Amino acid sequence: MSEIRPSLLAADFADLAGAVAAAERGGADTLHCDVMDGHFVPNITFGALVVAAVHARTALPLDVHLMVEAPERWLRGFQAAGASVITVHVEATRHPQRALAEIRRLGCRAGLALNPATPPDALDYLWGEFDEVLLMTVNPGFGGQRFLPAVLHKVAAVSAAANKVGFAVSIVVDGGVDEETAPQAAAAGATAFVAGSAVFGAKDPAAAIRKLRAAAQAH
Repeated sequence: MSEIRPSLLAADFADLAGAVAAAERGGADTLHCDVMDGHFVPNITFGALVVAAVHARTALPLDVHLMVEAPERWLRGFQAAGASVITVHVEATRHPQRALAEIRRLGCRAGLALNPATPPDALDYLWGEFDEVLLMTVNPGFGGQRFLPAVLHKVAAVSAAANKVGFAVSIVVDGGVDEETAPQAAAAGATAFVAGSAVFGAKDPAAAIRKLRAAAQAH
């Protein structure tokens, strides 16, 4: 079953409670929280205080995607704020295994993210250390970008590698995911779909979530 994770990056920040309620009505599986520091990516979003406020409004799991330099500095704070999943970028830390181990030690699912230009063999020495791999299908930093079709080959490569090494991991795609691109990613092996503009840019976000799930499952 395809997992739909609406990204709050595309929500109205003046009405996050309304966005959370719409996601719940649509049957979202998880809420995706994009944390950006203005260094690793050219944008600044929000921190642990906002994640904690969202956590207080919903029983949905929170997937905190740390697009920040040296993410190991912030793991405990986001776990305390209510994160269920914490995802770090392999490009952002000198010691990804150490960061992933700490995420698990804190009781969260550990996610490892790869930018579009990072090859899938970046995972080779880390299998078994993470529960999810997040493949950016846009260059990170801003919402509303177009899906990069070339990343579909990487989705397929990661799916094949996971099967070969025998590790069951969630394969998450993030960026430009909509009713057209979700089936393509699902066919390549993606199992979870982060969507921002396609959900919160729609007139009815709850209906958009249901349509996105149907599209992902129709591949």
